[in-house]
Amino acid sequence: MKTLIKQFSIAFLSLILSFSGFSQKKNKNLIKADEAFENHEYFSAITLYKQALSGSTDETKGYIFYRAGEASQEINDYKEAESYFQKAIKANYTEPLVYLKLAEVLKIESKYDESIIEYKNYKTKGGEAKKADRGISSCQLAKKYSENPTRYQIENMTLINSKGRDYCASFSDKNNKTIVFSSNREGSLGDIDVSTGKNKSDIYETKVDKNLKWSTPVLLPPAISTEVNEGQPWVSKKGDMIFFTRCPESKGKKSKCGLYMAKKQGSTWGVAELLPFNNDTVQFGHPCLSSDGKILYLSSRKAGGFGGADIWSCTFDVKKAEWGQLKNAGSEVNTSGDEVFPTLSDDGKHLYFSSNYHPGLGGLDIFEAEAGTDGRFSKHVENMKAPINSAFDDFSLIFEGKKQKGFFTSNREGGKGDDDIWGFNLPALVFSGKGNVFCEGDPKTGKGKNEPVEAVKVLIIGSDGTISESITGKDGSYTFKLKEKTTYTVSTETSKSSKSVSFAKDGFLANKDHRFFQTVGEDHSKEFKADFFVKPVVPDLRMPEIQYALGSAELLPESKDSLNYLFNILKDNPTIVCELSAHTDNQGKAASNFTLSEARAQSCVDYLVIEKKIPAARLVAKGFGQTKLIVSDELIKAAKSKEEKDALHQKNRRTEFKVLNFNYVDVNTPKTPVKTNKPKTEEEEE
Repeated sequence: MKTLIKQFSIAFLSLILSFSGFSQKKNKNLIKADEAFENHEYFSAITLYKQALSGSTDETKGYIFYRAGEASQEINDYKEAESYFQKAIKANYTEPLVYLKLAEVLKIESKYDESIIEYKNYKTKGGEAKKADRGISSCQLAKKYSENPTRYQIENMTLINSKGRDYCASFSDKNNKTIVFSSNREGSLGDIDVSTGKNKSDIYETKVDKNLKWSTPVLLPPAISTEVNEGQPWVSKKGDMIFFTRCPESKGKKSKCGLYMAKKQGSTWGVAELLPFNNDTVQFGHPCLSSDGKILYLSSRKAGGFGGADIWSCTFDVKKAEWGQLKNAGSEVNTSGDEVFPTLSDDGKHLYFSSNYHPGLGGLDIFEAEAGTDGRFSKHVENMKAPINSAFDDFSLIFEGKKQKGFFTSNREGGKGDDDIWGFNLPALVFSGKGNVFCEGDPKTGKGKNEPVEAVKVLIIGSDGTISESITGKDGSYTFKLKEKTTYTVSTETSKSSKSVSFAKDGFLANKDHRFFQTVGEDHSKEFKADFFVKPVVPDLRMPEIQYALGSAELLPESKDSLNYLFNILKDNPTIVCELSAHTDNQGKAASNFTLSEARAQSCVDYLVIEKKIPAARLVAKGFGQTKLIVSDELIKAAKSKEEKDALHQKNRRTEFKVLNFNYVDVNTPKTPVKTNKPKTEEEEE
């Protein structure tokens, strides 16, 4: 985390190390270096520690390397910090903390396996077992998060960021077209910050222009931006108040940051005043005001917390026109580590904050706490995971109203400067259904098998009540856009217009094949695929054997199962009109056979109309007697046995159907709006 930001977050832990084992007094440079370190002047401390190495004994070298590593870590020079900690270990520095610090730096550098080794070393060297185990668990979790990122997309806001530090953006107008943020870019006020060796931070403002580009940031007026450090700004929803962190400076004294508030006066800001709950002994920072203007959230290391910097809140009493007592956000949010940079959703139900204690990817991670029915953030907090979180410091996340987009700050690699403002958004899930319709082929010859079928209607019905259809093109393909959290049933409807290369005249029959697409529970965009096969209409389609009582048109019970084959075809193809024909063999008189065949065909039609409720207008019964034999007398006479002759006669005794047309319309079918996707013509595609 950047030193200045760590100062605002009150995350400084003064490590007191004993020199009782040293056989010599500290040299002057070492004394000065320690003083600079304790005053948070890390940049100067590193130089002084380097100077202290000259003339130091073997007993003090390990200590000097360790402290130089700590100072480097404080200003986020992690490679140098790693090098110093390694040197301290080689110099036989015996404090277990050196292994813990090395593990933390390695984790920030995404060297998770190496970090785990050092956490284990910390434990075996006498370090706190619970802290070591938590570090190991955190590394394992970090690897998981890194390998399985969420759908959030991020981008560096290059038009806003500079080569310096740009951080803690917040919206400052009701349309979310203006943001204020902190920056130590060139042009900032004040002299060099002794902690970082860089410029001090001021508060800037930038707006979105008509081309949706951010304007060049400008300094807020002197009432807000001064020669000392100013951090995280937050403007009320009404735009009438601004809250921010300021770190006054007094010569010879440690800086104590506090929270300030200024009111809008015309087009500018009035004099900033220190909020009443601040005091000279404890630092306060990171203000965030609820959208209704009643509750102010902040970070402080004040007494009564859980050990480190905690998230606190304070309610404004409108009647008394004063701020109440600070309340701790509770044990689910706060830990013995540092919880900093609170921000709040517009509805007040989600608190976002950063922590270096809750398990994360490294450095500061951003977490989400959800309020219960009592308004308290007592539910288990959730890590925002990658890519919003990284191995580096990630903090100060804001949403653009109810939209799944906004900004956060990170010092991760790939930025423009040091701390950078990054944008994020959650793209909509994109679901589609697609596939092809193919020809089953001629049932007798196999001709046309697997050819694409054109002009087939693919119907999709959603669990949300929507109905859409897609007409296949020459390649037999169809496609649909699907919605989130919906289950779809997909089926086909054919017509005489449906055609393939081999069957371009009489059309195709659909079938009862149904497929299902389900986007429920899907958290990533997905393409669903399903292919269909349809039957070509060929002359005299034979049905499964239909048996009648001897010399009669009465259907035997088992024949009704055979007729269900045709029933399913009629059901799956609701526009076809069929001719159902019966045939006899040539045994007996021709006239009698003709009459019998007509009666048998009518028996089949009656079954489908009366028992299966198929409209009578869709069926035509026709008897052909012995006029259309498929096995000739010559072949039957040539058979050697009576059994063979009977089998050949049986082939002539058959029931067939053919499609007459696709013109039937059921006037009782309710009209449902259907969205149709038709294939583009070659001209349209060009």
